[in-house]
Amino acid sequence: MNYKRALLVTLLVGVLAVSAIAFQFYWQNLRGVAPASQPPPEDIARLINRGVQNATEFPLQLPDDLAISIFAEDVPGARVMAFDPNGVMLVSLTGSGQVVALPDNDHDGVANEQVTVASGLQQPHGLAFHCGAGERCRLYIAEAGQVVVYDYDAQNLKAQNGQKIIDLPVGGRHFTRTLLIHNDQLLISVGSSCNVCNEADWRRSSVLVSSLDGSNLRTFSSGLRNAVFMAEQPSTGDVWITEMGRDLLGDNLPPDEINVLRDGGNFGWPVCYGQNVHDTNFDKNVYIRDPCSDRIPARLDLQAHSAPLGLAFFHDDWPAPYRGSLLVAYHGSWNRSVPTGYKVVRYQPDQAAGKSNPQDFISGWLNDKNQALGRPVDIKILPGGVMYISDDKAGVIYRVEYTGE
Repeated sequence: MNYKRALLVTLLVGVLAVSAIAFQFYWQNLRGVAPASQPPPEDIARLINRGVQNATEFPLQLPDDLAISIFAEDVPGARVMAFDPNGVMLVSLTGSGQVVALPDNDHDGVANEQVTVASGLQQPHGLAFHCGAGERCRLYIAEAGQVVVYDYDAQNLKAQNGQKIIDLPVGGRHFTRTLLIHNDQLLISVGSSCNVCNEADWRRSSVLVSSLDGSNLRTFSSGLRNAVFMAEQPSTGDVWITEMGRDLLGDNLPPDEINVLRDGGNFGWPVCYGQNVHDTNFDKNVYIRDPCSDRIPARLDLQAHSAPLGLAFFHDDWPAPYRGSLLVAYHGSWNRSVPTGYKVVRYQPDQAAGKSNPQDFISGWLNDKNQALGRPVDIKILPGGVMYISDDKAGVIYRVEYTGE
């Protein structure tokens, strides 16, 4: 009898200990998960369509000389946007395995219909067009495990004759793959398989580069934990990229990052982060010299756990206050006790390395009850004072237009 009682007490103590550890983990890392995981409290498309721009009850705050509207609704999981040769927007719907077109046939700033360009895909994300002289345009689609190139029928908005040109690693924590055609080569971002680890697959935690036909695949830049989106800076031709730092180091470490890619450069993950800070929580090795001394520090340090995704530069034909500056979409935290992000911020690219002075550009997706009306993902800034922002939580595409003189 005493044996059974002792066993029962031991089990009870064990359960309490495990519960205490689990609660501590939740309290330190997951208190802020609700905005990211729960459905939106209201339909932001309805709020925007019925609201008065810049009025108190309007859900989003943005500069007075800009107006925001809904370009397309019912695009759940909208992620990467791209424009075909005729200016029709394509969007990847990662969750449903589709790429859809959103034509605005009457040019009134609202998509008229949703046309399926490709379907049955494995978590499609990155999109890129290449239109050679005298050739039919080709559409590149990055799925979780491959890059496929298609003949693109712009008349009927269809991707045809798909050919796999690159195999990519599958499984693990980060499955989104993003594409950028740069200097007639294809850049492919591939995230890590883990929160923090030493990768066995050379293609992980890097940006790869290949010829446009998929040949000559190699590492372009390494040491990038989860660098999801890329954008070319018009004035320099440099490729800027957002990167999400590791989790489980508390609310304020490590910083998320914006980096400028270098061919052959190593940005330090998993051993280093930010301004070449050694991650001794992960790396317990003892070194004679600083293991981060020959790594590339972050171009800009961002608020930890903001989850920076899409980024885009303003074109030169935008008004002077905007010209040349950089917008970044903060998708929003999930593992921070006080939620952060859920907004679009503006940076000046010429700020000193490591320093950042972000200005809220569009905010309000996170309300005063810490509920998320949406989560901005990709940004496309067009010449002439128009930009688009995708939102995978609300399932909409926003259209932002300059209305000043």
